[in-house]
Amino acid sequence: MSEPDRVLTTLTRTQGANQALKDGTVTPAGFSLKFEEIPVLVKGFRRMVRSLEFDVSEMALTTYLTAREHGVAFTALPVFLVRGFHHGAIRYNTRSGIRDPKDLEGRRVGVNRGYTVTTGVWARGILATEYGVDLGRVTWVLSGDEHVESYVPPANVVPAPPGADLAEMLINGEIDAVIGVDVDHPDVAPLIGDPEEAAIAALSQRGFYPINHLVVVKDEVLHRYPEAASALFDAFTEAKQRYVGRLRDGAVSSDTDRMYSRVLQTTGVDPLPYGVASNRAMLEQLIEFALAQRILARPVDIDEMFAA
Repeated sequence: MSEPDRVLTTLTRTQGANQALKDGTVTPAGFSLKFEEIPVLVKGFRRMVRSLEFDVSEMALTTYLTAREHGVAFTALPVFLVRGFHHGAIRYNTRSGIRDPKDLEGRRVGVNRGYTVTTGVWARGILATEYGVDLGRVTWVLSGDEHVESYVPPANVVPAPPGADLAEMLINGEIDAVIGVDVDHPDVAPLIGDPEEAAIAALSQRGFYPINHLVVVKDEVLHRYPEAASALFDAFTEAKQRYVGRLRDGAVSSDTDRMYSRVLQTTGVDPLPYGVASNRAMLEQLIEFALAQRILARPVDIDEMFAA
């Protein structure tokens, strides 16, 4: 049994890659994890960013980078719990006159929650780099505020009216497209045709495989227990390897499993690689997007992003 002061309060949503940690099959050497369950994970991100409520927390990648630039006292581990494809995150009103992504210029596009939300950063980056969209000529309409309260967005980022719903605004023509909002309506369709195949093509052709979430640890914990970083990294890695083993054996039971399984089939390698080296290119890409979108004010040294 671990000593009481070596119990780490931990926030992470139950998923294949951490299931063995959540059920206690795998534990970090010298520590035990006390899991906090929050039904809406992003609310936990906010609590971590604003009050450092947990010792260890899953965290959106761009939220971490923004919080880090604004002095929040936590540090990431290169444990990339969640990845995804974002070509399908952009949906538009087919009655808007939009025919291709460039037509978004001069239009109003809703963004789920805040401008720094990671899905939005990846989706806007795809629009800019693959389709030539001038992001500065789009008005981005937010449905919420930022996790990092001190962040100030560019002038072409505006809030939706109080109480407004982006899906309804899209259907009613008050905005022309949305990012990160599910809308089931006959007038709404993905802006990028066959988005899953477009994403797989980007993966196959240039290794474009976005990272969404990583893991952060309170600096206070890392200072008190220097061995915590490696113990946590090793435990998260072992739990993930068990999940990837199940995927290799064909154990697929959810849409997320199916996505990772398709990545495995496409690339032949671990669909959830941890560590800095195998993820450097995508981290560099995300930082480049965040700088271009004026989310970050200055470049980031990737090696300094992570605990030793």
